[in-house]
Amino acid sequence: MLRKLKIQKLSQIKSRSGLRAIIANTGWLFSDRILRMGASLVVGVWVARYLGVKQYGLFNYALAFVSLFSPIVTLGLDDVVIRHLVSKSSNKEELLGTTFGLKLLGGIVSVLLAVGCTFFLGEKEPLKIWLVVILAVAGIFRATETIEIWFQSQVKSKYTVVAKNVAYLLNTLIKVGLILTKAPLLAFAWVTLAEFAMNAISLVMIYQTKGSSLLSWKWSFSAAKTLLKESLPLIFSGFAILIFMKIDQIMLGQMIGDGEVGIYSAAVRISEIWYFIPTTIVASVAPSIYAAKETSESLYYKRIKQLLSLLALIAIAISIPMTFLSQKIIMVMFGSGYAEAGPILAVHIWTSLFVFMGVATSTWFIAEGLNNVSLGKTLLGAILNVILNFLLIPKYAGLGAAIATIISQAVAAFLSNAIDKRTQKIFKLQLQSIIPFSRD
Repeated sequence: MLRKLKIQKLSQIKSRSGLRAIIANTGWLFSDRILRMGASLVVGVWVARYLGVKQYGLFNYALAFVSLFSPIVTLGLDDVVIRHLVSKSSNKEELLGTTFGLKLLGGIVSVLLAVGCTFFLGEKEPLKIWLVVILAVAGIFRATETIEIWFQSQVKSKYTVVAKNVAYLLNTLIKVGLILTKAPLLAFAWVTLAEFAMNAISLVMIYQTKGSSLLSWKWSFSAAKTLLKESLPLIFSGFAILIFMKIDQIMLGQMIGDGEVGIYSAAVRISEIWYFIPTTIVASVAPSIYAAKETSESLYYKRIKQLLSLLALIAIAISIPMTFLSQKIIMVMFGSGYAEAGPILAVHIWTSLFVFMGVATSTWFIAEGLNNVSLGKTLLGAILNVILNFLLIPKYAGLGAAIATIISQAVAAFLSNAIDKRTQKIFKLQLQSIIPFSRD
């Protein structure tokens, strides 16, 4: 009996230790988001004011264009590999080596595609071409993010957070130096590339100091086939999400000009800065929702509704004051040259309501095994976004792009759930979450 009690006590200690590790790991990741968000906002606004509307628009156009190919860089491997590392830790070297090889190949292919598409679209401006080339090459260095995947699987993200933030803060200081020395636009692209290179070096150094070596990694064709087969839906989902997030800036650049991209990017920078809130909250509560499904259907749906109501309330609480203060916020932060971004921000900020809803319902789709349905909804929204941008941008420019984004997000994350019988239950909960004083 005494032995049994000792074993039980030891199990409880291990469980608590594991919980503390998870909470600490989440804290490190959260602090990473906050630090980057704050520094990015302050320095990003300073860069926008320094470059001016047209050059800032040109830089953001190149960033958006290159980012469209990032699913080829990441190949949707991160979550898949983490799961394999947790369940098959004995195959660590093979999994990491294969992942590194796939990401390196993906980075090279993305550079070729980005540059090739630039010429295919008839781009002749040398500065824009060089921006795309430099920013695309940065993707090759992202292969070393394989190391970050390993530390995440071991619930030890603090090491990679420290390594990457040292590089990030150093490059942020360099950007400040570029502004003070009145550097040209191309210098900011080189600094962005340098940040990825420094991230790679920092990650390798951290990995080496922890007693591991990249030289022990192995490539496996069979492992590559397995990983790619599992990550394929995530690759398509990544493309769809990026079309949602970036196609408006690319179409504005193609149809109107770089100046309009600069104005629109200023509004979007303020609007999208809040998107870390739902991902952080959902990451914290998702385990309790999954656990509730195993014990009680009513508790399961009660927790989902509570999550939806909370995130809807936060989104509305952000959107209402931002709607009325948008012009003042833009003028204070970006200056009079970006005055036209005020009305765009007032409209675009309401996209957060549907983004927050979409993130909240992701746990339900996973728990119900409806990932393919979720992917279909995302693809529908992405296609609709392109069509609406094509129709609205010529007449309303950046404001039209903001309207297109809201409508497509509303359809993908909310309205489409009313049509499909499989998702009508979650649609009712979404509807109740935005209606005050609705019954439980």
